[in-house]
Amino acid sequence: MFEGRTLLIATKHQKEKVIAPIFEKAFGVKCIVSQQFDTDVLGTFTGEVARENDPITTVIEKCRAAMSLENCDLVIASEGSFGAHPSVFFASADEEFLVLLDEKNKLEIIAREISLETNFAGAEVATERDLLEFAAKAGFPQHGLIIRKEAQDATHLVKGITDETTLLNSFKEFQQLYEKAFVETDMRAMYNPTRMRVIEKTAKKLVEKIKRNCPNCQTPGFDITEAVKGLPCELCGFSTRSTLSYIYSCKKCDYQTEEKYPHQKQLEDPMYCDFCNP
Repeated sequence: MFEGRTLLIATKHQKEKVIAPIFEKAFGVKCIVSQQFDTDVLGTFTGEVARENDPITTVIEKCRAAMSLENCDLVIASEGSFGAHPSVFFASADEEFLVLLDEKNKLEIIAREISLETNFAGAEVATERDLLEFAAKAGFPQHGLIIRKEAQDATHLVKGITDETTLLNSFKEFQQLYEKAFVETDMRAMYNPTRMRVIEKTAKKLVEKIKRNCPNCQTPGFDITEAVKGLPCELCGFSTRSTLSYIYSCKKCDYQTEEKYPHQKQLEDPMYCDFCNP
């Protein structure tokens, strides 16, 4: 289905460095990068352009825009979000979505990865010492930094700082103008090796999903569409909120299968039972 075809990678932040080798090896495609499409028109991390939609809508829009511009029927793009982890308190997370659109075969396959591996952070700094302490914690200079007037203010900023001279000179400029500055990690992939590794992990996950064919029609992307709760408690036998089974579905023919006990256990510990441990 994919061998010998051209795969367009919609990025301006060098994500092809990790995506292209994985997909060329797995599917025999030839990867290219759009030289015309500016992904920043759909939103920037620094706020000059606001992202108007959720990450999935945005990344699909990114795929379709690049596909139309380059007249290519096979495209892949990613979109990342950074903030508080949904279940780990007081921890930052990198949430990445990677989408493959195949217009020829009418396929849309999505992979998602939430990772605690991120240096996402920002701080107000008033002295060079504060600035350099933040830089050290952020993994500078291997990881780029951004200096701006204040948090969320996109009127005056310097992005992609990767050397100490530029960092200190930029800070002095802001210090003279505003007495202080706001420094933050540059989360664009080419300035953030930690994020690039998460994108690479997401790409591998997407490859696994694509290789999972529907048992009925052999369409790629046969994947989990529902997690059914209800694993019985080991002590009382009542249903718990733990996963009993996964439902796999085909987007093309709607064929479904159920995988029971996906975590290799048929009973749940009573500590996770709302009846035994209310």
